Amino acid sequence: MAREHQAKQRASARTSPVAALASRQIKPLTQLVLFVRAGGRCEFDGCNEYLLEHPLTLTRGNFGQMAHVVAFKKDGPRGSGPRPKDINDVGNLMLLCPSCHKLIDTHPEKYPVPVLEKYKEKHEARIKHVTGLGPNSKSSIVQLKAKIAGHTIAIPAAQVTTAIAPRYPVALPGHLIDLTGIEAEGEAFLEAAAETIKRRVESICATGSDIHETRHLSVFGLAPIPLLVRLGREFGNKIAMDVYQRHRDTEDWAWKERGKPVEYRAKKLRAGSDARQVALVLSLSGKVHLEALPKEIDGRFTVYELTLDGIDPAPTYLRLREDLERFKHAYQILLRRILRDHGQIEELHLFPAVPAPIAVLCGRELLPKVDPTLVVYDYDKRSDGFLLATKVN
Repeated sequence: MAREHQAKQRASARTSPVAALASRQIKPLTQLVLFVRAGGRCEFDGCNEYLLEHPLTLTRGNFGQMAHVVAFKKDGPRGSGPRPKDINDVGNLMLLCPSCHKLIDTHPEKYPVPVLEKYKEKHEARIKHVTGLGPNSKSSIVQLKAKIAGHTIAIPAAQVTTAIAPRYPVALPGHLIDLTGIEAEGEAFLEAAAETIKRRVESICATGSDIHETRHLSVFGLAPIPLLVRLGREFGNKIAMDVYQRHRDTEDWAWKERGKPVEYRAKKLRAGSDARQVALVLSLSGKVHLEALPKEIDGRFTVYELTLDGIDPAPTYLRLREDLERFKHAYQILLRRILRDHGQIEELHLFPAVPAPIAVLCGRELLPKVDPTLVVYDYDKRSDGFLLATKVN
């Protein structure tokens, strides 16, 4: 009789709605963690519906559903294949609105496990980033765009937001300095572009601009090197600034977080006969040879070089934020050395083979009324040599 009673209890448990519900019950702590990670919003890519109030009546309540990525049952949507040890673990749950929950379960072939895992990861990473921002983390975005080799590269807003984290943009796309509409070429283009940069920087810094709220700039530049130097000079160093690099390997703008910082080395390549004539070569993204300098940079000129220590110059060398900081320090020291050894010279002839952020710093770190005017040259492939491009400061 006892055995028959136990068998009846087991059979009742298999058919009882309460028992079936108990097997699906998700721990309160797991539910809390999921809601916090999701920010109370639907995790389906692009939905983002707020689930703690009714979208029409705004009545407060819990209108979210906890969906299993790998189905609760093996014969359920996305139930076949590898299964997690704990099917109700927070890593196997998504917070969804009812419509998105029905969609993924009705069309599991369109929304398999890897797709849903990517949605979940992307959504929760964004929520963590946004909720981790402090009240003083706003930044004003500045984008300098010009055609390079006849092409213009757009900077996606999502890449800007990712690059400047943990700061966040006060507005997107931010302040755009667009040089792509200037039809002139050569010297005429550079003059028109320099004037455009000057006017736009004045506008950006004018009273009422968001820069007076943020007191911080995030600069993204895709333009000829001399114009980037000009941009840095126009802004100066009165406002905090971060400058970003477009990385060729990943085609994004976020500074890498791993790797060994580079070292810089300054040296004198040639002693000239006239102490007032000085040139500076920046061999960073490529090597600038003495014989490649214009003929007017003759034996009268003392030529200094700032290059990488222990590694060959390469376009992809600039990877870490610290690489940029170390350049700024080395550049400032070399400028002071030049003024110490040559006195208050009027001009410093600059031959840059550098990434874009380095060019911006070359202009930004000049001290007004102290440092000489930068006579900036640009390498011209058509003539296979350096041509005078602009004077800065």
